[in-house]
Amino acid sequence: MGERCFLLRWLTLPAAEPDTPQAFFARLPVLQTERLILRKMTMRDAPDVYRYARDREVARHVLWEAHQSILDTRGYIRYLQSQYRNGEPGSWGIVLRETGRVIGSIGYMSYSAEHSTVEIGYSLSREHWGKGLMTEALTAVMDETFRVLGLHRIEAMHFTDNPASGRVMEKCGMQHEGHLRERICCKGVFRDVEMWAILRKDWEKRGASACNRI
Repeated sequence: MGERCFLLRWLTLPAAEPDTPQAFFARLPVLQTERLILRKMTMRDAPDVYRYARDREVARHVLWEAHQSILDTRGYIRYLQSQYRNGEPGSWGIVLRETGRVIGSIGYMSYSAEHSTVEIGYSLSREHWGKGLMTEALTAVMDETFRVLGLHRIEAMHFTDNPASGRVMEKCGMQHEGHLRERICCKGVFRDVEMWAILRKDWEKRGASACNRI
């Protein structure tokens, strides 16, 4: 019965409208999952974002430095807003539906029209690690990306010393493709990363999730 209900929900999802990548990146549609809302960031989110972005343990696993003050956070949000305006690959804020607070971000690190590929990156407040929330968010973004943009491939990388991120990618159907030695220079140090990816044909075999879109 559960599988039948899931299939019916998936089949009744509204068809995705044709979209150019630039138009899609500019509007970043609101996505809703069981526990989350993914939406564009606004300056009102600065206190929430600063709350987790100042955490050095969170910053250890990403390319950006821990925020020293809320001024750093406001600068980050201004940068995101410029990406929205210019139709460039950017990020959603991850909102916990229970509280209405932003607890992380997820979005596009890069986009290649030639290779029909995007790279996805994300960060999450430490107090919400290990609860399956990022798996929920990544699944929703992957579904929307394949459904609307019709891309061939989605990639993601994580530092080798952060295996929990790899488990998220694996749960979302990505396959581990390799260990890249000193692939990224982060904060002055060359670090090893793990490469993961999912192809459109793999995603189609799995079937899209039943997240809602606005």
